[in-house]
Amino acid sequence: MSKESKRLALQALLFVLTFITTTLAGAEWTFGKSIYGPFTWNDFFSGMHFSVPFLLILTVHEFGHYLTARHYRVNSSLPYYIPMPPFPFSIGTMGAIIRLRERIVSMKINFDIGIAGPLAGFVMALIVLFYGFLNLPPADYIFQIHPEYEPYGLNYAEQVYINSREGIVDVVIGKNLLFLFFEKFVADPSRMPNPHEIMHYPYLFSGFLALIFTSLNLLPIGQLDGGHVLYGLAGFHRHRIIASIIFVAFVGYAGLGLVSPHMPLDDLVIYIPAYIIFLTFCFRGLKLPMRDTVMYAVLVFAIQFILVWFKPDLQGYSGWLLFALIIGRLAGVMHPPSEIEEPLDANRKVLGWIALIIFIICFSPNPIELK
Repeated sequence: MSKESKRLALQALLFVLTFITTTLAGAEWTFGKSIYGPFTWNDFFSGMHFSVPFLLILTVHEFGHYLTARHYRVNSSLPYYIPMPPFPFSIGTMGAIIRLRERIVSMKINFDIGIAGPLAGFVMALIVLFYGFLNLPPADYIFQIHPEYEPYGLNYAEQVYINSREGIVDVVIGKNLLFLFFEKFVADPSRMPNPHEIMHYPYLFSGFLALIFTSLNLLPIGQLDGGHVLYGLAGFHRHRIIASIIFVAFVGYAGLGLVSPHMPLDDLVIYIPAYIIFLTFCFRGLKLPMRDTVMYAVLVFAIQFILVWFKPDLQGYSGWLLFALIIGRLAGVMHPPSEIEEPLDANRKVLGWIALIIFIICFSPNPIELK
């Protein structure tokens, strides 16, 4: 078997594994059918209502990159899908990537390949969400998932979310601007699910997760898709400044309230230095001298600490910190310079600003909360 055949076999295997893991995740999120309990083929097929639209959006995104790269005759791989084991609260995948096997020398080509994926995936996500919101089941559908809600009728929310239910983890979806638009102008209000129950509506949930993936890809940092867009719009030097500010602000928001002055002193003695070390690791992506990196880490921690001191209920989303660490240590905050840095034409600039607007309307400050 040739090297290329082995590569294609690996990519096919990864796709099949990702299809299986996302389908298992869909069965658990939507219908509570865990593989650790009684699990049937019908349960597996039910999970496909989540996995098929979710992987469709993900695949369209990656093929947007791939086909644009092929258009410019840039040597590129087909997508590598990344499956995740079916542990609790897993969505079955960490996404997919393509590999560019040669350096892109032109800023315009870099811009076109970078922006094609999120634009294509966003259009597919809109189609999935339109279908999901236009085909919502009747409001009493939720009783098929939670028969214990039925005695309360359709006003169950007034009762079931007030008192914590032993052994039950409450999952709340934090909406973004686009989701709010669909809820207000597309959905039938009488059928719109409660934010605590959206995961039981697979087309809404898969579309929502796709929007989160899209917004993360469009963060204007480093060599993320949004970083390529910002680089094309602003150039090398301004990208370095803007991306650094956005990255520091992103980390600053994510860690708000994680280490609070209202914690016991014994805990603070341990958590404060550990957290500052973590921030230092994140900020290594700024490519500053070590002294300046530590200074930024201490300064960001101090600002977070003081803000929470005066407003104890101020809370960021600590789930973003892992993503910040990956950017800081692996992806990097800066964008390498292109050999040819010709300015973008007007049409590309318009697309670039559209991509940044898509980032804003897709981003959810608190996407998924477990209570």
